[in-house]
Amino acid sequence: MSGASEGSPGPAESLSARRAFRRNLDKVYGWYTAGFLVFVLALAVFEQMGLSRRWIGIIFLLATLLLYAGIGIMSRTTDAVEYYVAGRRVPAVYNGMATGADWMSAASFISLAGTLYLTGYSGLAFIMGWTGGYCLVALFLAPYLRKFGQFTIPDFLGARYGGNVPRFLGILAAILCSFTYVVAQIYGVGLITSRLTGVAFELGIFLGLGGILVCSFLGGMRAVTWTQVTQYIVLITAYLLPVIWLSVKQTGVPVPQAIYGFQLEKVTALEKRLTADPGEVEVREIFRKRSAELAEKLKDPRAALRSDKSDAVKRSAELKAAHAPDSDIVAAEKALYGLPKDEAAALKTWTAARAVADAKAKPLNGMPLHGQQFSGDPKGTPAEQLEFEVSRRNFLALIFCLMLGTAALPHILMRYYTTPSVKEARESVSWSLFFIFLLYFTAPALAVLVKYEVFQVLVGTPFDQLPQWMLAWSKVDPNLLSVVDVNHDNILQLNELSIDGDIIVLATPEIGGLPYVVSGLVAAGGLAAALSTADGLLLTIASALSHDLYYKMIDPNASTARRVTISKVLLLIVALSAAYLAAQKPADILFLVSAAFSFAAAAFFPALTLGIFWKRATGLAASLGMVFGLGITFFYMLTTQPWLRHIFGVTSPVVLWWDIQPISAGVFGVVLGFIVIVVVSLLTPAPGKAVEDLVDFVRYPRLDEQ
Repeated sequence: MSGASEGSPGPAESLSARRAFRRNLDKVYGWYTAGFLVFVLALAVFEQMGLSRRWIGIIFLLATLLLYAGIGIMSRTTDAVEYYVAGRRVPAVYNGMATGADWMSAASFISLAGTLYLTGYSGLAFIMGWTGGYCLVALFLAPYLRKFGQFTIPDFLGARYGGNVPRFLGILAAILCSFTYVVAQIYGVGLITSRLTGVAFELGIFLGLGGILVCSFLGGMRAVTWTQVTQYIVLITAYLLPVIWLSVKQTGVPVPQAIYGFQLEKVTALEKRLTADPGEVEVREIFRKRSAELAEKLKDPRAALRSDKSDAVKRSAELKAAHAPDSDIVAAEKALYGLPKDEAAALKTWTAARAVADAKAKPLNGMPLHGQQFSGDPKGTPAEQLEFEVSRRNFLALIFCLMLGTAALPHILMRYYTTPSVKEARESVSWSLFFIFLLYFTAPALAVLVKYEVFQVLVGTPFDQLPQWMLAWSKVDPNLLSVVDVNHDNILQLNELSIDGDIIVLATPEIGGLPYVVSGLVAAGGLAAALSTADGLLLTIASALSHDLYYKMIDPNASTARRVTISKVLLLIVALSAAYLAAQKPADILFLVSAAFSFAAAAFFPALTLGIFWKRATGLAASLGMVFGLGITFFYMLTTQPWLRHIFGVTSPVVLWWDIQPISAGVFGVVLGFIVIVVVSLLTPAPGKAVEDLVDFVRYPRLDEQ
């Protein structure tokens, strides 16, 4: 990777030097791609020769982490321009690849197809929102921020709106949305590392953290950029290979995107068959009765718990007195000690169990029909019409939040500071869209192919013939995958299978019957996605604290070396804090990521777009707009999202505004932010000529920037 880290031309050097640098990059990454494919093929050969799965996983983990660490070491720097913006020399196509890797986080790689598997059509909101957001980036932000030419988003806010207040609020908002996002990535790192190596989830987090820190700690944006290009090649190869295999296996066509609709028709037919299947109906009835029993217990948890303990003690004593088989006695003792410890624990346990039973009492394990646009019926009963309207409203609200959040995420916008020119910043957005499109266009097909495989192959299999990979995943975490023979017929029914969306992609090779080396490759791809995004996010937080807070607000005379050193120390502290929080498994990956988008949309989008396109916007207005927008978004999440309510001890009844789910809380923040900035700007004195000149400079291109 020396071509990507040494001898690089500065931004003021000639076009010929930049072309030579690009040719050198092409050569380096061409050899790397070929070497990576040879490495995978070699592991496949060794697997056929008897290499164990555990060693394959360890080799994939160590090889990729060492590769990323090597790039970080070769790209180490203490130069501020190199550390914060990679010397502003990254060609558009490579910045597009790096942005694609920076963007396609654990949520995109691990959770997106899983969400589509579980929710069907409504999951397309994520694809439409995230992809549409890049159109906003290209139209409204990337070229203008690149022309501004600083290091960070708070830099722009401080210069455009004047004073340290907008800058400080930008720092806080950048840290909030980036930290929320990075926790989700490190959670994904722990999940993948534990599956690859068999180590505990918590240890897996800190093993993966080493790969994150070496890149961002030593070389900042310079190391992160060239590592992310490498990681993109890994993740896109890992994502496409098993999907193409499944497509060939099921249809004989190696283009999964082309046969998506054909397989969806088959899935729809299977949904009808499974809904009416006698075994499925029997299992659903068992869960319905279980839900009713739990509902009775929840009416008086204290008395119910007392009765359960009494019955369990009596049962254990009877078995011992009758000299029953040891297995029966052990099971009875286990049931006794497995009861909730007190009334509060019983209430929590039984409420969660009832929610699961309610879902499994519905057809298709509680999943909607895959091709159904929205729940409810626009021509049905009043209740069905209301359900349809609420479902559609939340679909549109989520797209809105994800689009504006994408356009305002600091770690993404920072990437466009690294290109040599405004023109290449625009081109870079186009390349970003292309590289992201490759994965997003494939995810819906993957979800349908896996669902067909589960419905057609797994369901109906005898329990004693279930594939080994199911047992392996249940050992990683029973919440990720579990099977229970509820009706004791030794046949797996769909509603007896619990599968978390976060393992759909990781388990795809095993579902399709591919060699384990492909599973290792997919896990390495997921790890690359999580690491690449975590690198960018941690660097954003460290830059906000060291450059915007320390250098711009506390010590403007600080030397370059001191600023970079402080950034590295802060990066380490933030990374360890995020890892600790991720180890607590705070919430599902997709909620954490979506929360970050709502925070970014509410805090930044109104202030950035009005700051670029409306000269009249004032500093006080922008500050209040960020405070009110972010404040109402966080308040709505706090009062409606179960995990946040539990953390902050909120006990008031959940009240949804217009039935909008907490995942789309940014809707309210964005609208309020725009209103506040516009109204306050009109009520306060207009900015001075210096601000008008800055807006004119940023908005209107020179001839060489066209």
